[in-house]
Amino acid sequence: MKKIQKASELLWLMGIVIVALGVAICSKADLGVSMIAAPAFVISEALAPLWSGFSVGVTEYLIQGLMLAVLCAVIRRFRWRYLLAFAVAVIYGYTLNLFLWLLNGISFDTIWLRWVMLLVGDGITAFGVACFFRTYMPLQVYELFVAELAERFHWNINKTKWTFDITLLVLSVLLAVTLFGDLGSFDWTAIGYSSFHSIGLGTLVTTAINSPLIAMMSKLLHRWFDATPRFPALEKLLKRNG
Repeated sequence: MKKIQKASELLWLMGIVIVALGVAICSKADLGVSMIAAPAFVISEALAPLWSGFSVGVTEYLIQGLMLAVLCAVIRRFRWRYLLAFAVAVIYGYTLNLFLWLLNGISFDTIWLRWVMLLVGDGITAFGVACFFRTYMPLQVYELFVAELAERFHWNINKTKWTFDITLLVLSVLLAVTLFGDLGSFDWTAIGYSSFHSIGLGTLVTTAINSPLIAMMSKLLHRWFDATPRFPALEKLLKRNG
């Protein structure tokens, strides 16, 4: 199969769209979204009755904006490319809203179908993340946060990512418990086929299979796409002034 040439920028665009689609599908499965996506879903569910415009996508980029401010305070520096990461978060947020709207009338009625669709959503999301890994274009704040912390304090990036993921999982659970106050009403025997405010067994399954899926999708992308930039001058500008 002939590779698609000079596809770095295309892969970046695909990453935004495909990750948003994958997350939307996982959300419709109602078994629990990933720990990265969970805070936005929990907060938006809590605030939606108070403000109809507070959608998941809007919550998503507001959280990433707050996270960017925390990052700058912790590492005590600011680079202009950080603003590009926030811009990507805004684009992603509205793309996620679009897919959630498109899937609004679709329901997965049987348990087995919901698990199948969760895995399909996980695979799509992993493909989108793998696209991001093969481009020089700015990523979302989540990836930036991990990379900048590891660089600033000379931490192992894999351990930093693991700690970051677990922190978001704990934060999501705390948000769900405090914002809704209905933990006692959740039927824990139903954990295999229902979620607690977008957190559930599917969240743990997604966490377990995420890295292997991304690795597999990266190999496929290497066969299909040449990640050389179509606009090398833009790549040099971002790297030089980043």
